[in-house]
Amino acid sequence: MLQLLIGLALFLGIHSLQSLAPDMRQNGIARWGTLGFKAVYAAVAVLGLYLLVQGYGQARLDPVVLWTPPRGMQHATILLMWVAMVLLVATYVPGNQIKAKLRHPMTLSVKVWALGHLLSNGNLADVLLFGGFLVWSVLVFRAARQRDRMHMHSAYEGKLLGTLLAVVVGTGVWAAFLMGGLHVWLVGVMPFTRAG
Repeated sequence: MLQLLIGLALFLGIHSLQSLAPDMRQNGIARWGTLGFKAVYAAVAVLGLYLLVQGYGQARLDPVVLWTPPRGMQHATILLMWVAMVLLVATYVPGNQIKAKLRHPMTLSVKVWALGHLLSNGNLADVLLFGGFLVWSVLVFRAARQRDRMHMHSAYEGKLLGTLLAVVVGTGVWAAFLMGGLHVWLVGVMPFTRAG
């Protein structure tokens, strides 16, 4: 469990710098230069992800059950995962209305993903992993919205074609996870038998 906690702290901590600790980020760039900072950033992120994945995998071998989610929560998770995948894809599809309206669909995607998995998983490791990502995404989204207001970013209009593309591709990614075996391959769990 300690490995999972250290991994979460490193991975989420380094991904919080721009939004929650911009001065620390600027100090790092001033000290190491842009390229050096990116190298340190990448190293910490990769180490954190490795520890997070290894720690979560070990914790799943000897689960500490906090609660047993009702069976219907699996269906809610599956639906929320569709929303999360559409938001994720909307981050990268240029000129879509989802990104134009929400401004930070990647962070919202993480928020929806984490919430969905918390609904259908009641083990301690799940609560730490998904709860950690949920708290992180709430804080980062809030900071990003405050930054938007301070800098008075002008709103841009998304186009219907970009929006449709984001929804179609997001639905395809969701289907690949749900029915195409991608979730089983990556996580080792079949979503229909245990969403999460």
